[in-house]
Amino acid sequence: MKKIQSVALIGLGAIGAAYGSKLHTLLGSDFTVVASKDRINRYTANGLDVDNTMFHFNYKTPETNADPVDLVIFAVKNDQLEQALTDMKYYIGPDTIILSLLNGISSEEEIYNRKQNNHILYSMCVGIDAVRRDNRIRFSSIGKICFGEKDRSLSKDVLAAKDLFERAGIPYEIPEDIWHTIWAKFMFNVGINQVSAVLRAPYKYFQEVPSLHEWMEQAMYEVVAISQKVGVNLTEADVHSYRPILMKLSPDGQTSMLQDIVEERKTEVEYFAGKVCELGRKYGIPTPINDQLYQLILIIEDMASIK
Repeated sequence: MKKIQSVALIGLGAIGAAYGSKLHTLLGSDFTVVASKDRINRYTANGLDVDNTMFHFNYKTPETNADPVDLVIFAVKNDQLEQALTDMKYYIGPDTIILSLLNGISSEEEIYNRKQNNHILYSMCVGIDAVRRDNRIRFSSIGKICFGEKDRSLSKDVLAAKDLFERAGIPYEIPEDIWHTIWAKFMFNVGINQVSAVLRAPYKYFQEVPSLHEWMEQAMYEVVAISQKVGVNLTEADVHSYRPILMKLSPDGQTSMLQDIVEERKTEVEYFAGKVCELGRKYGIPTPINDQLYQLILIIEDMASIK
């Protein structure tokens, strides 16, 4: 089995910093964070405070010549992926394993179309409630990274990633069907991210207000209906499986989309409700809840642009 000894990460938001801190502790200078010069200057000025420990990562700009690494991790937003693929050109070789922690159901395909890399593991993270404010990253749960081959095989790449996460102390799971797992996470994100963004609601309101929780699940059931058409076959059990995960999240924690709304950043609504509505039209599945959420979030974004 190939042992992963060098890792490069792009995307130092809450999730990237949380898992990156574990990899930095394990690998030291063999863990690289790729970022623009401006970002590096900000990061190095004060360091990054991850769960009350100060980190100074090994930073390199995309223009810096470098050798391919054993593993590349993408932890950017969906609309940043195209640029991130360009920025990681030096780090991805023919044998580099790739993990994408992006939300949604399309990033692995986009990465393959650009890189033609045969070592892309389908992956996602779940149960992490990390929040970043300036240079401070806090979380009550680091969650876990789920990954695997789409054909369900226990490949050398899967075993290498498993070994790395065990050495780094990163919780992980290798589901029997990673594609089903990714769709289930997509379903959950479609519900909780978007409803939390519209209502500016931290997790405690989903834990304590039944009507809010019901609205979230209505959005999720539209994904379930579409999944039946595409052969993923989510069920009511998949919807219910996220209830205990939700109840364990920090009550004051915020979804990534709510954080975007608070910071007046562009959200990933195109990759959540936008994708659901697109697939609904394609397969003739009504998506009234996601139609509504899509319109509301776009309006919120437009309002934020007015100064």
